[in-house]
Amino acid sequence: MESLHPRIRLLWIAQGAITAIVLGVVLAGVDQWLADVPTAVIAGVVAVGLVLGIAYAVRLYQVWQFELQNDALYLERGVVTFVETAVPFVRVQHVDTQFGPIERALGLSSVVVYTAGSRNADVRIPGLTPDRARDLQDTLRELAVESEADDAV
Repeated sequence: MESLHPRIRLLWIAQGAITAIVLGVVLAGVDQWLADVPTAVIAGVVAVGLVLGIAYAVRLYQVWQFELQNDALYLERGVVTFVETAVPFVRVQHVDTQFGPIERALGLSSVVVYTAGSRNADVRIPGLTPDRARDLQDTLRELAVESEADDAV
């Protein structure tokens, strides 16, 4: 099993921090326009949100893994709900490498595997270095083509 790059934790921690801050701003708005909310409560909610966001990011990094098996891409992830996914190579339609602005700043990228089947049938592997993402994209594409040829016989 292969883990994600450790820098992905920074992205996830930043997302948790932004969520905590937005919650604090909403509470401050409630305090300003609707009801009296003590400053200590607002600060406490933001602090708890930050701690939970950091804990969530660290735990998610510990459990997020993927592996190329003989006939499928296998993924394990999740904190509250643990998810195991097997994507048979024969179901792979195409593979993209994505570099969002924050990911680029952290030197990371993601691989998105689009599969045949229902709407939104795609799998995203975040937290890869750009070189690893391109290698994984190429490997998945080759395995998909090979499995398609094997399946046609």
